[in-house]
Amino acid sequence: MMNAVLELQLLAAFILDLLLGDPRKLPHPVKSIGFLAMNAEALLRKYQGISLRAAGILAVVIVVGGTAVVTWGVLWLCSSVHPLFGVAASIVILYFSFATEDLAGHARAVLAALEQKDLQQAREKVGMMVGRDIAEMDKEDVLQATVESVAENTVDGVTAPMFYALLFGPVGAMTYKAINTLDSMFGYKDERYMEFGWASAKLDDAANYLPARLTVPVVGFAAWIMRLDGYAVFRSVVRTARKHASPNAGFSEAAFAGALGVRLGGPRSYGGIRQKLPYLGIVENDCTIVTLRKTIRLMVLSAFLFLIVGIFVRLAVQGGAT
Repeated sequence: MMNAVLELQLLAAFILDLLLGDPRKLPHPVKSIGFLAMNAEALLRKYQGISLRAAGILAVVIVVGGTAVVTWGVLWLCSSVHPLFGVAASIVILYFSFATEDLAGHARAVLAALEQKDLQQAREKVGMMVGRDIAEMDKEDVLQATVESVAENTVDGVTAPMFYALLFGPVGAMTYKAINTLDSMFGYKDERYMEFGWASAKLDDAANYLPARLTVPVVGFAAWIMRLDGYAVFRSVVRTARKHASPNAGFSEAAFAGALGVRLGGPRSYGGIRQKLPYLGIVENDCTIVTLRKTIRLMVLSAFLFLIVGIFVRLAVQGGAT
């Protein structure tokens, strides 16, 4: 029954996400994944008989495998009580996996602060979205950082969990969230995590490979619907996406840069250290408040289109198999 109604579950979860966003007062599964990851790291680092890289691989197995098993177990248990409980559990898990409204909400908070001409508040709000230094940001820096964060997280928080939900249902979506959470916790190239976080970073790169690239034509289609430059999406991606240090993040950022007609990337500071990063996009226009408004709409529309196209593909494949 759950497989037969997965498409409706996905739509229901997406609508819930748009209406409610992340429920701040309810326990979020990602917090549980993070708790498991921290404890796995603490436990594995105590063993001196294995290398840090091997310990990191074991952490991935424990956290990702544990998330998949627990998610499957919850669905099985709810379905055993009553099939409708299983359907409801699936919708809730999928709802927790999607972050469309949460991402849009963070961006709107920055936008509201800038519209009120409160630069300090805008810095604080964008600081919740990015890891770069915010103390010296001017208005243009804040706008660009917000646009970049929305563009990059369109994959991590929206299209990638949808992709795995379309393929493997709620278990696939939550397993992806575990992979992404591990990368956000361990995927740093510093002394502490260079070896321990190696497996987490590599697995996240692999998991995002297809979703990042499939997001590009969807952004192009969304840009065309919004009467933006859909063709520039593909030109920007072809010319600049691979300049990004990440094998995946550059695709969505370059796609948004092309659609919006702006330049992303470039120098910024992390921990007081100025880094010269490459520019993405095919024009040199700076981001404006109007750009940020369009960015939010482009992200939400791209999310909707990605899901709808995915559902139609699922139905077509199922129809061809019968």
